[in-house]
Amino acid sequence: MSELKTCFKKVDYDLSGLLHYIDIGDIALPDIQRPFVWYNAKVRDLFDSMYRGFPVGYFLFWENVSGGATKQIGVGGKQHSIARLLIVDGQQRLTSLFAVFRGRKVLDEDYKERQIEVAFRPRDGKFEVADAAIRRDPEWIANISNIWASGKPSYQMVKGFLKQLEAKGELSEQDEELISHNLDRLFDLQKYPFTALEIASSVDEEQVADIFVRINSEGVRLNQADFILTLMSVFWDVGRMALETFCRHSRQAPSPDSPPSAFNHFIQPDPDQLLRVAVAYGFERGRLKSVYQVLRGKDMDTGLYSPERRDQQFETLRNAQAEVLNLTHWHQFLSCLIGAGFRSGGMISSQSSLLYAYAFYLIGRLRFKLSEHKLQRLIGRWFYAASLTGRYTSSPETVMDGDLNRLKLVKDADGFVATLEGIMANELTNDFWTVTLPSNLDSSSARNPELFAYTAAQNRLGAPVLFSHKKVSDLLDPAIKSKKKALERHHLFPRAWLESQGIDDLKRINQLANFALLEWPDNIEISDDAPSDYTPKVQTRFPVGEWALMHEHHALPDGWHTMAYDTFLVERRKLMAVIIRKGFETLKAL
Repeated sequence: MSELKTCFKKVDYDLSGLLHYIDIGDIALPDIQRPFVWYNAKVRDLFDSMYRGFPVGYFLFWENVSGGATKQIGVGGKQHSIARLLIVDGQQRLTSLFAVFRGRKVLDEDYKERQIEVAFRPRDGKFEVADAAIRRDPEWIANISNIWASGKPSYQMVKGFLKQLEAKGELSEQDEELISHNLDRLFDLQKYPFTALEIASSVDEEQVADIFVRINSEGVRLNQADFILTLMSVFWDVGRMALETFCRHSRQAPSPDSPPSAFNHFIQPDPDQLLRVAVAYGFERGRLKSVYQVLRGKDMDTGLYSPERRDQQFETLRNAQAEVLNLTHWHQFLSCLIGAGFRSGGMISSQSSLLYAYAFYLIGRLRFKLSEHKLQRLIGRWFYAASLTGRYTSSPETVMDGDLNRLKLVKDADGFVATLEGIMANELTNDFWTVTLPSNLDSSSARNPELFAYTAAQNRLGAPVLFSHKKVSDLLDPAIKSKKKALERHHLFPRAWLESQGIDDLKRINQLANFALLEWPDNIEISDDAPSDYTPKVQTRFPVGEWALMHEHHALPDGWHTMAYDTFLVERRKLMAVIIRKGFETLKAL
């Protein structure tokens, strides 16, 4: 029987020592960590806790003897190309400390370099995130990085700050003593003590990944996708890097002469989101929990693990991810959304619906070889339905698992189409269109999926902007950039007028049925006039037939401008539901 031994040792450091080891490259970030730092407010809180002498947690390092690929902290080269210690836990803290103490840039969540600026007020020892007012106020050190990055001794730093304050007004001896004491305490944070637990070099990559997961699974920071990304970093770091590169490019608009990229106007995905698509397509699973064990090489029947089985499963993931990151697949899928009337991320109420629709697009295109023109309409229709019904709002993994299970017995493209159409038909019954949908439109939420479906339907139907000859779809083009939005949501019954009638409940005033898209000059011109006053004036600008068609596309009941407000809301919700249904039905297969 083998004897179990403790696989780590406790080592004490002061912060200056840790920073020195990062400077020369002895401490580095392994690929089992995400490269993002905290928001500035969290870094501020970290410094406040250290300044007050509070404990701020330990670090977990791994002795590195493999010489494997690692990520360095900060931007720029290092003296040592291979790190002696790799950070397993505590990367966010240490990266943040390094960025502030060295004044170095780090990567943010959008994969862009940025500076972390934390301000300090010596008079009362307060930390804050720097803003314009703080930068103008001589009472503050707007960026504490300058204290250490300047290389000046503490007495020079204190002397310079006191001189700066004296220019504003005379300081008492007591003020000078307090400010000097607080600045010295801030300067000495570089001596702050830390404890690190160092995992022995004899522990292999899979065990380190397991330790990392066990440590973080007690909190809420990581989910099942993060666990899988951890395994990818250990066993397939190229794949993990490919995910991060794709996500970075999705956030950066390319220049005219740049090669094709993942950039789009719908979603800036994170690695874990694309991983869900790969798992759904490659493993036919919506739940990620079991996939983590499968990728570790576990036989789900015997419970035994094997490297061979692990390699086989990673090969499945590798093939699936290649299809997910294929730019042709990606942009063809996004064109399904455009074809369904959705123009940008501002009309997407559920990213889960979008991502799972992408998985179905890949399944239809690659597994069932459905022709592209049929697939475009089917997936656009599927996304429209999933968004409208909130299909993946509650327990999305469970619902997706059920949807994928329905496809396991499907043999061909016709069966694939029939399965998705059957699911939609079961959800979108006549009662849904005539009862449920009008009821759901009784809302004041600006992020309502029914509202987005209504606008998408107007795009599909070629609706003009209300009181305009221009098309809604043209003015919602995300490529149009101007100081003022081309379209604005206008109260058909203006707020000020409703309040003059004794209606002051904002939820009642801001009902979806009280809004329509107008060009901003019209919105300003109408102002706070009663509908019965401004509508006849606007009507004179349009022929009778054009005016009637515009009312139909904007779900306006006959004589709406003279109706009682609550009656108008009820009647318009019914007509909005009709428009949404018409838009959806235009996506039926030809």
